[in-house]
Amino acid sequence: MTYDSFVSDRLPKVEQLPEFLPLDYPERLNAAAELLKHGDPSDLAVVNGHGRWTYADLDDFSGRIARLLVEEKGLVPGNRVLLRGPNGYTMFAAWLGILKAGGVAVTTMPLLRPGEIATVIDASEVGHAIVDSRFIGDFRGAMSQTRFVKHLTKYDGDYGKGELETRTAGLTPLPPVDTGRDDPALIAFTSGTTGMPKGCIQFHRDVLAPCDTFAKAHFPMAPGDIVMTSAPIAFTFGLGATLMFPLAFGAATATIEQPSPSAMLDAMAKFGVTHLATAPTAYKAMLSQPGLVDALRTLKACLSAGEHLPKATWEAWKERTGIPIVDGIGSTEMMHIFISESGDNIRPGSTGRAVPGYVATVLDDHGRPLDEGEGRLAIKGPTGCRYLDDPRQSKYVEGSWNVTGDTYRKDADGYFWYVARSDDMIVSSGYNIGAPEVENALLAHPAVAECAVIGVPCPERGQKVKAFIVAAVGTEAGDALISELKSFVKSMIAPYKYPREIEFVEALPKTATGKLRRVELRNRD
Repeated sequence: MTYDSFVSDRLPKVEQLPEFLPLDYPERLNAAAELLKHGDPSDLAVVNGHGRWTYADLDDFSGRIARLLVEEKGLVPGNRVLLRGPNGYTMFAAWLGILKAGGVAVTTMPLLRPGEIATVIDASEVGHAIVDSRFIGDFRGAMSQTRFVKHLTKYDGDYGKGELETRTAGLTPLPPVDTGRDDPALIAFTSGTTGMPKGCIQFHRDVLAPCDTFAKAHFPMAPGDIVMTSAPIAFTFGLGATLMFPLAFGAATATIEQPSPSAMLDAMAKFGVTHLATAPTAYKAMLSQPGLVDALRTLKACLSAGEHLPKATWEAWKERTGIPIVDGIGSTEMMHIFISESGDNIRPGSTGRAVPGYVATVLDDHGRPLDEGEGRLAIKGPTGCRYLDDPRQSKYVEGSWNVTGDTYRKDADGYFWYVARSDDMIVSSGYNIGAPEVENALLAHPAVAECAVIGVPCPERGQKVKAFIVAAVGTEAGDALISELKSFVKSMIAPYKYPREIEFVEALPKTATGKLRRVELRNRD
């Protein structure tokens, strides 16, 4: 069988990898086939405003997509396939179909702009793409900037009338390709790191590992349960909670394309959602929504991740609903959550303890593990960092540890308490936003001479993006320019990254060698 070794050839060297703590998986497995075998064929798998689909439907459609990719689009195992669109039945079937065909899924957030999409395409040399027709504009803009995509197939949301749906209608499902547990299954790109986004390679066994560790221990479900999340499956948090976990337990997913707090509550009440996974800011916003009581009639489990869950939010939600929120920290590099707690073991304000199957510690300035105290968070487990051809591998992996870039305090009982990000990452409403990316967008505007971006505390979002700007000579620095700059940034990069606060300054604080001192900006703010 022909095999495209592009991803395998760009894995980190063995000496650059962290230590992996093995789980017992057979040498040959296909993650899509494994996930789909847990539900009875007649059981509900996906539900939304367009319809209801069973496990048999999802298995059949994903198999027909796999056949289309292989027999009509010429996909061979190892080829990368880009997915673009919101959560939904067709998106899920396409993701599963890519894995069934032996392809490598590269899922992008619907909010990304053409330049950002092109960066992902170029980094992973994507040859195939399956795109929701409602999001085709930015994708075509990306295609004009890159030469790799040769095969584009469009679909029509979950209306069932697009090219993908039409061309697969008469096909018979393709049996899952014989893939290995250590064959690449997906490349997940970090959502806003400093500099270029990093492609994180996850194997077929890595898709199953979070289901058998975190979900089994702290967010279990069963046939008849229905899960809803706000995160797109381009985030591995969303991929796990929205698709992997319910399939692994024979449960179902309710999808929503515009997951505002009020819309989520309405959908939860309509579809009988039992498990909810979203960001802390959404939980806080839901508390003031009139639809909360109706949504709680079936709800029995809540999960928070993407940013630190404040103790006050946890307590307010528990007092109002009676449901404790399961907090957790994960990363794209680690596939999903590796520190969490549930039930009576939750300590409000703490992220929790190492998930079964993982080991966690904090490192001092010399890289030595501490029994307790404050330091850099470090993890080992069945998943770990494998960047796609990226020298930053050596920064994330230190010795045998995955070092996440977070500063934590570990107490004597093994609980971890969040302190801060160790770098300049801004975490706003669950999104990671790299300050330099926003700065680069601002600097493209002729009215900006210099700028610096930081994250500042925000009750609604945890953090918000603030920009300090030195205006170009002859430019009037006022409210009109602030509005113009915000709109300009939204047109350049994903809209959620724009600076919600702008302050004009005469000069930026710098070192003697001309390096920006963000710490001074944080302190003055």
